Amino acid sequence: MKTRSLASVALVAALAASLAACSSGSPASKNSGTLSPAKAKTATSAEAFGGMDGLVKAANAEGQLNVITLPPSWANYGKIIAGFQKKYPKIKINSANPDGSSADEVAAAKSLKGQSTAPDVFDIGTAVLQQNLDLVAPYKVMNWADIPADFKDPAGKWYYDYTGLMSIGYDSSVIKKAPTKLDDLLGADYKGRVAIKGDPTQANEAASAVYLAALQSGGSADDVSKGIDWFGKLKKAGNFLAVTPTQATVQSGETPVVVQWSFNNVAWGAAGGDAGNPNFKTVVLKGKALGSYYNQAINADAPNPAAARLWEEYIYSPEAQNLYYAAGAFPATLAAMEKAGTVDKATQKSVGSAPSELIQLSADQATAAGQLLSQKWAATVS
Repeated sequence: MKTRSLASVALVAALAASLAACSSGSPASKNSGTLSPAKAKTATSAEAFGGMDGLVKAANAEGQLNVITLPPSWANYGKIIAGFQKKYPKIKINSANPDGSSADEVAAAKSLKGQSTAPDVFDIGTAVLQQNLDLVAPYKVMNWADIPADFKDPAGKWYYDYTGLMSIGYDSSVIKKAPTKLDDLLGADYKGRVAIKGDPTQANEAASAVYLAALQSGGSADDVSKGIDWFGKLKKAGNFLAVTPTQATVQSGETPVVVQWSFNNVAWGAAGGDAGNPNFKTVVLKGKALGSYYNQAINADAPNPAAARLWEEYIYSPEAQNLYYAAGAFPATLAAMEKAGTVDKATQKSVGSAPSELIQLSADQATAAGQLLSQKWAATVS
């Protein structure tokens, strides 16, 4: 993210920029042995495998990696997955439920426990994660020190990976005047046209739309009730569209206004090429900006525990972190990459540095907000 007034332009430019591939080296392994599946599930670092070479060998032996809720257009996951498969061609990635929510990840981990199709890794919102910490296994990637202390669990159970800014995407062929404040969405031009990414009690991105409404309506990260009230007004005005938007619904015009992460609104516009809507524009409102880092975590019952750990090593390499960055999603290790000179210069010029003023709910705030949503959302917006 960057200066708020330029956020939308910078994000659009970021997607238009081509990203130079960069590779991260693997330290030499101490031995070439592999761990048993049971021991791999409890490995807390690559050193348990004898180093990166041993981890790669163990992951190759598994030959599979199960990821979940990673749509290709989301934060450049299409290119990230392709990059991993190119680097580790002996490992097949199985991508399940790409349009699912954080709650869907948890449900899959529980219902598929002990099965080969269970998710190996999570890309998950904070509120849902904090309620399910028993599902994740501690692991510290090789460049653990590059992740800021407040971006990770000290024991390695979770770590931030990227964030965007909550924004408004709108079809300029339908909405002729760009919204400049949230209350514009209550007007007659938005009748039956404003959608969010699913159920806020289940999906972090949808919940974040409510948090943005709270901040824009005089609320705070400690009390998001004003955001719930605002969506009640949107519903009463007849402007709330109870359709979960996708890139396809934006392209077709079914969901002309979407409140979601900036990197998704940008990707669904002209930057999406043939799959995008060239008229779909992105606005980051002035005032309090809202971000929310998503978390990486390993399923404690991962059917492919070595591949799961190798995936995390790749995710926190400059190669994958720069791919997040190119999509306009700010990676967790950005400051360390800037210091080390491993950040992609073209992307940095387009996107800029992470914003200095960014509101993000803490784990406790997100948990409290989630509880409030569970209590009041359905009654308010039904």
